[in-house]
Amino acid sequence: MEMGTVTLESIKRDIKKLSADIELIKNILIEKYELSDWAKNELKKARETPENEYVGINEII
Repeated sequence: MEMGTVTLESIKRDIKKLSADIELIKNILIEKYELSDWAKNELKKARETPENEYVGINEII
C-alpha cells in the first residue's frame, strides 16, 4: 500500500477534524442524560428475568 504525499496543509486539515471530533465527544460526555421511564421499566424487567429464560443468539437466527 503506497502512502500519498503528506503536506503541512493535509496535516493541518486532519488535526482540525480530530479537534472537532474530540470537542463533540467531550460535549457528549459532559451531558447528564437520564433514561426515560420506559427504558427504566424495561431495564428493571430485564434484570428480574432469570438467566434460564434468556434466548440465545443461535435460537433467534
